[in-house]
Amino acid sequence: MSIEQALQTRSESKCELCAATDNLAVYEVPSSPDNTADQCVYICATCSDQIENPDNVDANHWRCLNDSMWSEVDAVKVMAWRMLTRLRAEGWPQDLLDMMYLEDDVKAWAEAGAETAEEDAIVHRDSNGAVLENGDSVVLIKDLKVSGGGFTAKRGTPVRNIRLVADNAEHIEGRVNSQQIVILTQFVKKS
Repeated sequence: MSIEQALQTRSESKCELCAATDNLAVYEVPSSPDNTADQCVYICATCSDQIENPDNVDANHWRCLNDSMWSEVDAVKVMAWRMLTRLRAEGWPQDLLDMMYLEDDVKAWAEAGAETAEEDAIVHRDSNGAVLENGDSVVLIKDLKVSGGGFTAKRGTPVRNIRLVADNAEHIEGRVNSQQIVILTQFVKKS
């Protein structure tokens, strides 16, 4: 029996990550110990494209991992862990990662192929070191003169529904006095 036939049988001809039934193919999990069916997953073209091209990732597509992370197949668990790790900044993937359990050897496999970009990922932290995420609410801890705004944002001012500046860990955006401004993370505290 070929690897593809074995995976079709194991997966019941469905994507092992999102359960789609179209455009399925064998995907060898990177950093696999060997090239057997147990080291591969049967996935759809959408999942494959988003795994291979991080710029194409649609975080909502991966909500399917809520189910597939419980698979009894180690290769499926490894791919679920890697995608949840890649998406952890969204908030909900971190909750799933906290629930997920991997045996030591499976976790080592998952970590071996995890993207090194995670280590280089930009993490926004407030003045106390708490991790900030899109949509959080913060409070200003210092009076800030708003350049070009003609006003001073007073200490204690709440800023709701912040947006993180993707390429700078020290900047967030928020609305103060009906104006969208950039705020340094060192001058805010998560509320």
